[in-house]
Amino acid sequence: MATHEIKVARRDDQGKGASRRLRRQDKVPAVVYGGDLGPVSIELEHNDVWLASQHEWFYAAILDLSLNGDVQKVLLRDMQRHPAKPRIMHLDFQRVNENQALRVSVPLHFLNQDTSPAGKTSGVVVMHELNEVEISCLPKDLPEFIEVDLAQIKEGDVIHLSELKLPKGVEIPALNFGKEHDIAVVIARQIKEEEEPEAEVAAEVPATKQPAPKAAPGAAAPAAKPAPKK
Repeated sequence: MATHEIKVARRDDQGKGASRRLRRQDKVPAVVYGGDLGPVSIELEHNDVWLASQHEWFYAAILDLSLNGDVQKVLLRDMQRHPAKPRIMHLDFQRVNENQALRVSVPLHFLNQDTSPAGKTSGVVVMHELNEVEISCLPKDLPEFIEVDLAQIKEGDVIHLSELKLPKGVEIPALNFGKEHDIAVVIARQIKEEEEPEAEVAAEVPATKQPAPKAAPGAAAPAAKPAPKK
């Protein structure tokens, strides 16, 4: 398991005003809680946190928070972002007990999709129904991601949670609640083009008045009818 160290400093000021002052100094207020110790307020350099947040491991891996050389192993449990600016506003970290199983959502990495039979079949779409899965394991067994090999997937195939190859010591808690929780992770489906609806039958046009037949050549024109007497 890779190590990801992040340097932090302890903060004594509390409240919204103190947090605003920290943000103006380009720092991020945060809290660490859980385990046998009480909650501790800390601060981090925004640039360090921002760079870490661009990596997948920041959200699923165990992090080493280093406070002047004192390292605590934690998981990121909450992140608050600014609604309009590329700013991280606050972080929550939970301490990790190395002897206690934890539940974490880890990302899925899909491999060999383009070279699979489904990937090479025209009109077939490989749909990822899930992009992450919640697992349970001891901290030492926590993977940063789980691979899903799609090399053999073909049209009509479905890969369920129970078919994922999990690392040793890792399980999916949802599968303990019955088959109805063994949901699809990947589906290879034929996408049919929608047929254009048939043109509606045109409404019947009422018959127009037919013109009077023309007289044969040399025939006398019909006499005009006299006007009615008053």
